[in-house]
Amino acid sequence: MDAQADTPIRDAAALRGQFGPVGPLAARKVLDHIDDYGRRFIALAPFLVVASADKAGHVDASPRGDAPGFVAVADSRTLVIPDRRGNNRIDTFLNLLESPGVGLIFLVPGIDETFRVNGTAALTQDAALLEPMRAQGKVPAAGLVVQVREAFFHCGKAMIRSGLWDPARHVARDTFPSLGRILSDQTAAADVAEAEATIADAYRTRLY
Repeated sequence: MDAQADTPIRDAAALRGQFGPVGPLAARKVLDHIDDYGRRFIALAPFLVVASADKAGHVDASPRGDAPGFVAVADSRTLVIPDRRGNNRIDTFLNLLESPGVGLIFLVPGIDETFRVNGTAALTQDAALLEPMRAQGKVPAAGLVVQVREAFFHCGKAMIRSGLWDPARHVARDTFPSLGRILSDQTAAADVAEAEATIADAYRTRLY
């Protein structure tokens, strides 16, 4: 089904007419660098999402997480994100070989507002950049160097509506199947016990 078939909106002017003008605060809040507030927020952030796309426009969003402040602000227009051990899909890196654009969103538990950064990124294996990002005794094998084009804070409406940080709204883990069960059913590559053991071992021994 063509998603555009049900909407009369065909251009930016019609879209803006549907949603109305941007307020003065929102219109003027976008910076071309990381200021002191951005630095302080990044220093508190243990989690971010990196969005990227290949040359065909196929988009991927990938989580990154570690101790608060694991992303380095090299200077006001440069961030360095260490690549900790994952599942080796390297979707972000593969996309960046074709198209350098990225979007980042930083989250700090307990703070409803988020911090967004848009720019371009490239893979780095520069030891001088990566050595200071050592964690649990291990230096990341690679990282992302992000050149900042836009940086701005995003209001907390989504967090407030979702209640993301409200413990009373957290879901009990046993109300949803484990990842081992899901992957076993979806892939038939391993039985549930084997999949559970593989994931548990990865969580225990291969975080860094």
